[in-house]
Amino acid sequence: MTPSYDLATRLEASRGLTECWNALMELKSYSNEIAIFFLNSQVDIGPDCCRAIDIITRNCWSAILTSLGFIAEEGNILRGYCDASSAPSLGGLAVIYQPQVSKVLA
Repeated sequence: MTPSYDLATRLEASRGLTECWNALMELKSYSNEIAIFFLNSQVDIGPDCCRAIDIITRNCWSAILTSLGFIAEEGNILRGYCDASSAPSLGGLAVIYQPQVSKVLA
């Protein structure tokens, strides 16, 4: 082990990894909310959940969502919803986001 590769250096380098795991654990607590969103689009995903989605989909490796059972397309849908819901309102008009999930026929 070289002297420049000490514990402090490794911890500093893993800060992004820690942020990803923390966001994943937070997102896990919103699993029911997200499942209902995909099943019938009747729930608003809150800002804390969207913050975790943003961190995971923009700053982390894409496979992290699979640990919660989501596929890449669902991650993109969630990010799109959160981006649309956090965008400034246009003249007081509400932003409506209707997820389109493709179905795979076997």
